[in-house]
Amino acid sequence: MATGHTDPRRRARILTATLDLIADEGVAGVSHRKIAARAGVPLGSMTYHFSGMDELLREAFRHFSGHIVALFDAYLAPPADRDQARAAVTDLIHALSEGSPRDLVLTQELYTLAARRPAYRELTQEWMAGSRTHLEKHFDADTARQLDALIEGLTLHRALAQQPHDRALTLDAVTRITTVGRGDG
Repeated sequence: MATGHTDPRRRARILTATLDLIADEGVAGVSHRKIAARAGVPLGSMTYHFSGMDELLREAFRHFSGHIVALFDAYLAPPADRDQARAAVTDLIHALSEGSPRDLVLTQELYTLAARRPAYRELTQEWMAGSRTHLEKHFDADTARQLDALIEGLTLHRALAQQPHDRALTLDAVTRITTVGRGDG
């Protein structure tokens, strides 16, 4: 591992370590010292790369939300018609709810931070706008907003349920939102 100011990946390692620590201990458990130890960097690197904890948390969560928006793109870029888009949204919900527990925890940590500290709501707004941009490739803006909320809710419900609902129920919910009152049924 490279050390010193010539290490081009140091900043990225700090961001990854920050997200890993948040996933393990929550935002309240994060400190410069813990992040530096986890990233394998000198403590002074923290203030060299980030002006303070707020900037570090913002950048880490911005990086994470970019990862989630990229998942939306991966699922929603290929569909050629509305039925394929409905299936893709269904697949996305199941991938998110059955995927990384780390991603689920980080999502909830960001929402909690944004609920407690309004300055972080900018990040959640950027995230939602990015998600909706991909949904709007297939659905009108109002439907995209509703689908975005459905994706968040069903992902959380499936991830935390002892017996998660099946794909048919998810597809039914997606289909209802994307057809009712839109002349697409």
